[in-house]
Amino acid sequence: MILAKLAGAALVVSIATGPLIDPKGSMMQLSNQQKNAAMQPLVRSATECIAQAVVGDARFRVPDVGLGDLIVDSMTTCLGPVRAMIDAYDHYFGDGTGEAFFMGPYLDVLPAAVDKWAAERSQ
Repeated sequence: MILAKLAGAALVVSIATGPLIDPKGSMMQLSNQQKNAAMQPLVRSATECIAQAVVGDARFRVPDVGLGDLIVDSMTTCLGPVRAMIDAYDHYFGDGTGEAFFMGPYLDVLPAAVDKWAAERSQ
């Protein structure tokens, strides 16, 4: 259920915004470690935006309101940082890899990252 909603959100993100990084830009050869290091600020920015939107939602911590639903709802607020992350991933790792990263490994750990971010801020 959450995957279908997140897939829809990803589609909205990709359609609603254009690429933020010039796909024809020159790129010197970087190692995977350098590429991953370059991605970290963008991943952090997208995650923090989503976490802030989720925690700021009045439904946060209300029983029967799923974290996944709050994450999906936060996507419209965080289109810019999410699109920048996806575009940069495409730039560094190849066309189409950004959406695959977003829909796979990123969304797999996002709920835990949002929970951790919220817990750290509530102390």
